[in-house]
Amino acid sequence: MSERLVGALRAEFGEAILDSDDHRGDHHVTVDKGRLLDVLGHLRHREGCGMLADVVGVDYPDRPERFDVIYYLRSVERPEQIWVRTRVEEGEEVPSATAHWRSADWHEREVYDLFGVPFSGHPDLRRILCHHEFEGHALRKDYPVELGQELQETEKLFSDHDVARAAHRASLAQNPEGQGDEIAATDLLTINLGPSHPAMHGCLRAECLLDGETIVDARAEIGYLHRCFEKEAEDHTWAAVMPYTDRLNYCSPMLNNVIYAEAVEKLIGVEVPERGQVIRVIVSELSRIIDHLVCVGTNLVDMGALTMYWYTFNVREAMYQIIEGLCGSRLTTNYARIGGLSHDLYPGFEEEVREKLKMLEESIHDVVKLAARNRIFLDRAVGVGAISREDAIDFGFTGPALRACGVEYDARKMHPYLGYEDYDFDIPTGEDGDTHARIMVRMAEMIQSKRIIEQALDRLPDGPINVDDASVILPPKEQVYGSIEGVMNQFKLIYEGIQVPAGTAYGFGEGGNGELGFYCISDGTGHPYRIKVRPPCFPIFGAYAHLIRGGMISDAIATLGSLNIIAGELDR
Repeated sequence: MSERLVGALRAEFGEAILDSDDHRGDHHVTVDKGRLLDVLGHLRHREGCGMLADVVGVDYPDRPERFDVIYYLRSVERPEQIWVRTRVEEGEEVPSATAHWRSADWHEREVYDLFGVPFSGHPDLRRILCHHEFEGHALRKDYPVELGQELQETEKLFSDHDVARAAHRASLAQNPEGQGDEIAATDLLTINLGPSHPAMHGCLRAECLLDGETIVDARAEIGYLHRCFEKEAEDHTWAAVMPYTDRLNYCSPMLNNVIYAEAVEKLIGVEVPERGQVIRVIVSELSRIIDHLVCVGTNLVDMGALTMYWYTFNVREAMYQIIEGLCGSRLTTNYARIGGLSHDLYPGFEEEVREKLKMLEESIHDVVKLAARNRIFLDRAVGVGAISREDAIDFGFTGPALRACGVEYDARKMHPYLGYEDYDFDIPTGEDGDTHARIMVRMAEMIQSKRIIEQALDRLPDGPINVDDASVILPPKEQVYGSIEGVMNQFKLIYEGIQVPAGTAYGFGEGGNGELGFYCISDGTGHPYRIKVRPPCFPIFGAYAHLIRGGMISDAIATLGSLNIIAGELDR
């Protein structure tokens, strides 16, 4: 359906649409920079592309217009998405899209930080992934991949002027008619919530301004775990990137593996055999269950419900036994391969999975019985960290956090892959968009994942798990050990990498926290020219300050746990 959007833009803007292309089903339009905001506004308000899901920067140092800035827009009501590209010279400004979407704030800051592209009209244009003392722009092609820079002094997120404005806003909120005492800036207490706070995982940080126990204002900072995924990807072969995907959302690494493999396969133009696809569905849904168990269990512990931890983590441990038996590792799985899987299922896999799924259902039943009508849990969760449907879309929410607001959007249904259209499952949604709804949606989603896995086990066919293509898949070991052709085939794939055809493709799927996507650009060699990760956590954490403003410190902890911010996925 995305070609409809291209036609609508050409009809409305004529020569301002400089070019358009469709590669592997991804529709791009190149727009004159002077009409960029008009085009983006038209797509949002008249064509139904209500979500700005990402902004991608690409560096072409040998080109006069050195940088591409690409806006990824999508509809959450129809299977439509489009990429709007504009090209800029070194030092040239791009008009900020923050007037159209709040998600543009962090996305544009990322492009500014990593490429040095300035955005005119941006309300807070400063670094976001690299620290404030960092020199240069890390994803430019001329920045050395091995050059690291240490941070010497922590950045203060609020200036004195910011604190004074926050105090004035708090005064107006408490005394709308101007009666009562003005709150002075010195009356506000500044605290750092994290990274040392246990609920912030040692990586996240929020600077909060408190009036008593109430959070008057807050700003979030990320980057304490940055591992340079996208820079390292350019320095490795397509296949060698796979282990790095494990370290994104390390609570559900199989999902990362599978979705990355699907993205590169889309660029190559190959499709995994049916047995390989069904196994991918099974391990993906097992990973989703594990991810949700971690989120719910730790979230409830953060609220003081320690008993729930044992119910969720005992069954999680049982699930990990399956994963360990399958690939030899619990956390960093590295199981998927471009073109298939590293190996087939082990004997007894089906019986073990069915047994562990029964444990899961019993565990969920026990947790719901303990929590559903628990007065303390309801007081801590209902109405806490609430966000409206409209604001969630504006911030770029996907996954359980969006569905908790009543938006029935799931990539497995809206944009089916791996044959998900042939599985019978529901999309659980909430209504209030609060901590309670986010927890209960995840509880319901685990039951749906159980349904999907059982259907997949019932239909699991015989046959190969990998594509029959020697230019993509490593040869069997007997060929490597027994023939010169096998040795040379393996050597070329390992040393030179899969020769992925030149082009661009966006592969995505429903990760544990929402839409996980990989925007892949190939120049026809064995190394990626550019891989941009679309992590679901990034726009969600971008709304964290909005969610906790006006609440209390205890609410901030409960809210964060329900968002399930995974640091490795957040800042990559």
